[in-house]
Amino acid sequence: MILSGYKALATLLGPVIDLYLARRAGRGKESPARIGERRGIASAARPDGAVIWLHAASVGEATGLLPLIETLDRERPDLHLLVTTGTVTSAEAMARRLPAGVLHQFVPVDRPAWVRRFLDHWRPATAVWMESDLWPTLVTETRARGTPIVLVDARLSDGSFARWRRLGGLARPLFRCLDLVLASSSDQAERFLALGCGDVRQVANLKAAAAVPPIDRDAVSELERMIGGRPAWLAANTHPGEDTVVLDAHAILADARPDLLTVIAPRHAARGPEIAALCEDRGLTCAWRSRSETVDDGVGVYIADTMGEMPALYAAIPVTFLAGSLVPVGGHNPVEPAHCGTALLFGPSIPNNRDAADALLAAGAAREVADAGTLAESVATLLADPACRSAMAEAGQEVAAGGRDGLARLLTAIDPYLPDQQGEA
Repeated sequence: MILSGYKALATLLGPVIDLYLARRAGRGKESPARIGERRGIASAARPDGAVIWLHAASVGEATGLLPLIETLDRERPDLHLLVTTGTVTSAEAMARRLPAGVLHQFVPVDRPAWVRRFLDHWRPATAVWMESDLWPTLVTETRARGTPIVLVDARLSDGSFARWRRLGGLARPLFRCLDLVLASSSDQAERFLALGCGDVRQVANLKAAAAVPPIDRDAVSELERMIGGRPAWLAANTHPGEDTVVLDAHAILADARPDLLTVIAPRHAARGPEIAALCEDRGLTCAWRSRSETVDDGVGVYIADTMGEMPALYAAIPVTFLAGSLVPVGGHNPVEPAHCGTALLFGPSIPNNRDAADALLAAGAAREVADAGTLAESVATLLADPACRSAMAEAGQEVAAGGRDGLARLLTAIDPYLPDQQGEA
């Protein structure tokens, strides 16, 4: 009853959703040229043969899904891979990193007519979705067509789990549609079992299997020349509320090292002006990477407000604070910077990547910080001790490489739900 009411309401709200999409497009939150995809209108032809549909909500999840995409593309050339995401930034990231021939579309909004249009066109043989981006119409309409649904790196935050439990009448039929749930931890497995899933296993953490990201070596060389002999550290993927902490740490560090360069790479490049204003309020001179501004001795903060350069930043700068971990946004995957050979720091709020974070901490490849004071203390220690930060970086690369072993176990679990080599479901 609840599910039927949800679908009926989504149908009635079609004009409102159209207006909402138009407004998002005007703010750069949707791609105007591809807005039809959000209504289930495909912008690419369906290839002949079996299509495997892989879905991730945004950049972090899509990046985590890449090892599986790359392996399937290499080992199952008989399959056609379709990747969907929900954000403009994730689409841009996938355009750079998807293997040639893998298709990308925006996921349709959860309105019955649009979801059915999407499914009518692509007719996926199997759906493999990342984490917990579960929309009632998308899930139930996919399963109604007999398409197996596999959830990988399955996780629910405390808040999401509590909300789904309150929505029992909607949650039970939804979670029963999932044929296989590969949970990210034993605690997460218990959550999915409690919501009605049948086959729930803890096999491997897909994000820990992240491949070495492509590093632009020319960009690394250019960054190293720009930094010169100055002590430098990176605050990567910062969110609102964290830039202030980073700048407080910069002030503490700069008292002892006035030649310090702090590089801030916001999670969303459009936040550059906000960070520049914070610097101005503190009397700090900053330079912008997007404007190709010179970093002279008077520049204390470098705003890396560009897309696609994070691996080069990790590789060029010896100490990285991975943000998204001092504010409640779930944290970011620490495996990618670990692959790139930087000594790693992060805060305590990293629930979406807790397993990988704990593995790095246990190996001595990372340190946890809590505030500007502990951040400044850790950065100062590592900048003063090249041998220590080198050992941390090497340990991080070993942990990151070891995470690849779990990918084979995950593929073994998924294999029964894939079409056979003749393309038969």
